Amino acid sequence: MRKALRGVLSLALLIGTASATGATAKAATAAGPEPGGNTRAPATVDIKDRLLAIEGMSLLEEKQTPGYRFFILEYTQPVDHRNPRKGTFQQRLTVLHKDTSRPTVFFTSGYGLNVKPRRSEPTAIVDGNQVSLEYRYFTPSRPAPADWSALDIRQAAADQHRVHTALKRIYDRKWLATGGSKGGMTATYYERFHPGDMDGVVAYVAPNDVKDDEDSAYDRFLSRVGTKECRDRLNAVQREALIRREPMKKLYTRYAAEKDYTFNTVGSMDRAFEAVVLDYTWAFWQYSPAADCATIPAAATATDQELWDTVDTISGFSYYTDQGLEPYTPYYYQAGTELGSPDIEQPHLKGLSRYGYQPPRNYVPREIPMRFRKQAMKDIDRWVRHHATRMMFVYGENDPWGAERFRLGGGSRDSHVYTAPGANHGADVADLVPDERAAATAAILTWAGVAPAAVRQDESKAGPLAGFDARLDQKDIERGPTLRP
Repeated sequence: MRKALRGVLSLALLIGTASATGATAKAATAAGPEPGGNTRAPATVDIKDRLLAIEGMSLLEEKQTPGYRFFILEYTQPVDHRNPRKGTFQQRLTVLHKDTSRPTVFFTSGYGLNVKPRRSEPTAIVDGNQVSLEYRYFTPSRPAPADWSALDIRQAAADQHRVHTALKRIYDRKWLATGGSKGGMTATYYERFHPGDMDGVVAYVAPNDVKDDEDSAYDRFLSRVGTKECRDRLNAVQREALIRREPMKKLYTRYAAEKDYTFNTVGSMDRAFEAVVLDYTWAFWQYSPAADCATIPAAATATDQELWDTVDTISGFSYYTDQGLEPYTPYYYQAGTELGSPDIEQPHLKGLSRYGYQPPRNYVPREIPMRFRKQAMKDIDRWVRHHATRMMFVYGENDPWGAERFRLGGGSRDSHVYTAPGANHGADVADLVPDERAAATAAILTWAGVAPAAVRQDESKAGPLAGFDARLDQKDIERGPTLRP
């Protein structure tokens, strides 16, 4: 059945596929066909030509970066993997090519694609290649017209599976999947639906909202994180901002007029204003170090402008405008159909909050239908507990998204959950305490098949195989609409 479907898909995607250059086509013809209709170019052919010999792959741009080749590509994907006759769309990806003799890391942010050369932490650890894929329905990797029913975690996992199947013919060593936040969730879902593809998974700060209607773990987290003094300071800013709702909204009105912002999706400026204020404490812990508590103004004596400035800096008054929400419509759609989203109490705002935490439905245009499938995350959680093999989850101690996290069960094998002390939503292996950092690094090297003999004998000797590169190893933690991973 699966082979037959793949054959139908090959025929469907054949129409309209861009032809390779003359040199590529000649080399590919000499190399001969592969099973499934694709052509394997010999290893002596330039890596760009080998990539473009893949049916449905086209080049958008090649950028120069020392030590690597960096390609921005498009790949023809079916809108619906279950029914390829529904049409195709172009999905962007990048390839940071080092050498086909090295392992490959499959990265996704779970959102749009960064078209700058970047190296994820596992890529530096194994000194490998990196393939980065834009999540379906994020612009411009969106079918036109968009059938939103085809945006779900299984379809996205099938996107990754097709890319891996195509590129495995070139990068035939070990593969690891990785990503942070929604990207860590994506790597986990990919492993659940295609457990034979990857040799290991490193998921960073990945939330696991198993029961969407039970979010008390977030309330407990926010009542304990940091110091009482810091929590009280943050809570006081939220209260004071809601108490001064009308003068604050005057500032918002002026700001929106200057930027031409509108509020059709969320429904009103008042709803947008409150959503930003309610995100304030969460956003602080998600993105800021505890030391930044000292920069929070004393709410009672702060001017309206000072209150505005701190809320705008931490939460961002642009985020619940139509213009701020539009790029993240695919995320909010998924949050309201499968992923779930936090709904926290914040008792210190009782009597001041008019709307509470608003559901994802409020952040998606009404013409897009949504229906929540409560079994989706339960299935993922159950699978991880009983079947996780060579999977690693890294969380930050101060990150609210880690309050509902993945946990391992008796059926898991060679899998690990780590928490980086004092770290937030940018937590990674480097932030772990020394013995855990060494153990995690050794596991990643072993899964990738590149652990040196010294590490195999003593994991305390484990470290990244690639040296730090300031251009490639920047942490791109994007501050965006804050009630999203």
